[in-house]
Amino acid sequence: ELRHRASPWQRNLGYPLAMLGLLALTGISVLIVCFHVLELLLDDAAMPRGIQDASLGQVSFSIFGSFGAALQVVLIFYLMLSSVVGFYSSPLFTRLLPERKDTPLTKIIGNCVSLLVLSSALPVFSRTLGITRFDLLGDFGRFNWLGNFYIVFLYNMGFAGLTTLCLVKRVSWAVQAELIRAFGEEG
Repeated sequence: ELRHRASPWQRNLGYPLAMLGLLALTGISVLIVCFHVLELLLDDAAMPRGIQDASLGQVSFSIFGSFGAALQVVLIFYLMLSSVVGFYSSPLFTRLLPERKDTPLTKIIGNCVSLLVLSSALPVFSRTLGITRFDLLGDFGRFNWLGNFYIVFLYNMGFAGLTTLCLVKRVSWAVQAELIRAFGEEG
C-alpha cells in the first residue's frame, strides 16, 4: 500500500538508490572483514585487543584518515540498524514489536532490555570484525576471548560467509525470478 502511494520519484529513484546504498554498505563491510581476516592470518597485531597509549586526536584509527573514520561511523550505524531490524524480524522476537497506542509496560521493558543488550554488544561486535579499533572509554579489548585467534577468526569468517551467502541468495533469487518472468511470458 505504501509503495502504491509513493510518488514516481520515490519508486523510480528513491527505492533503487536506497537498495544500492544498502548493497554498497553490506559489500564494504564484507570487504573490510575479509581484509581483517587476511590481517589476522598475517599479523598478530590485528587481534582486537585494547589499544595501549593511543591518545584521542593524536593517532588516526583509520588507514584512510578522516574519510576512513567517517566510513567506520557509517558502517557502525548500518550494523546497528541491521542488527535491530534482524532482531525484530526473527520469528522468536516478532511478538516483541511495539504497537502504536497499545503496548503494555512489560513489552516496553522487554524492548528496552533488548535494545540495551544490542547496543552494548555493538562495540565488541565492530571491534571483533575489524571495522574499527576505537575503544572510547569502554576498553572492550580487555575481554579474554578477544585474544583467542580461533574465536576471532571463526567469528570473522562466519560473518563474511553468511553475509555473502545472504547477498548472493537475495540478489540471485531476484534475478532468477525476473528471468523466469521474462522468459515465461515469451514461451
